[in-house]
Amino acid sequence: MICPRIVGMVFVRNEERFVGRAVSNAEAFCDEVLLVDRSSTDATPEILRCIVEADPIKFAFHSLKHPRDSHSLLQAYVGKDVWVFAVDGDEIYDPAGLAVMRRRVLAGEFANQWMILGNVVHCVELDEEAGFARGYAAPPSRSMVKFYNFAAIDAWDGDTPERLHGGTIRFRDGYHEHLKFEMNKVHGWDDSPFRCLHMCFLRRSSVDPDRVHGARESIIETFYGGWTSRLQRIARRLAGEPENSASKRERYARGAIITVPTAPFFTV
Repeated sequence: MICPRIVGMVFVRNEERFVGRAVSNAEAFCDEVLLVDRSSTDATPEILRCIVEADPIKFAFHSLKHPRDSHSLLQAYVGKDVWVFAVDGDEIYDPAGLAVMRRRVLAGEFANQWMILGNVVHCVELDEEAGFARGYAAPPSRSMVKFYNFAAIDAWDGDTPERLHGGTIRFRDGYHEHLKFEMNKVHGWDDSPFRCLHMCFLRRSSVDPDRVHGARESIIETFYGGWTSRLQRIARRLAGEPENSASKRERYARGAIITVPTAPFFTV
């Protein structure tokens, strides 16, 4: 029996505060990791290059100008016995839980699924010293976890604004887009093996404005929002106003704010 491989892609821009932790927590879960930077102006590229220098066999560094090119890097895995795990620089996974998930994935437990969704807390506050984070849970907020079974597809091309978004997917016989294992609806936060602290509402880089009261705009909002959105974005930037993504507020700020311990996520 041939075990599947897990390929991670860390796709980031200006994520120096959390990206090192995001990568280290996901490292053991993956067989190889693509570290992809998009025009960062902070220390993010240097952090990623140091990771590659420490382990050039597992990690590879790529520098891209446009986010759509990140999806092209995954074309080599289409149709292969590979799970693709997308990690952003503001996503801190529970490494002990990922160890459990890796055993289950390699044992073939999810082979009939196309996608797995995990538990998330979209954080509005992080106190590492006190050991807690506060934020919105998924559910009722939306999970942004991206973990895909590439053995289920023959093609994923077309208009893909960034990796694992949009485009046209051609599924193999027996698979379809609704084959999603929603772990976040099976497990609560405390017992989930696939859970993430999502720092989307926090300041993530020294180049972010000091006054951050909302999430950065998504790539879809930035590149595909039309000229009106672009002009509004430029005006806010000139005024020194922080970004405040309407899309992320709608998706990730649902329900009551909860408080969770952070020790499992900051163990090393």
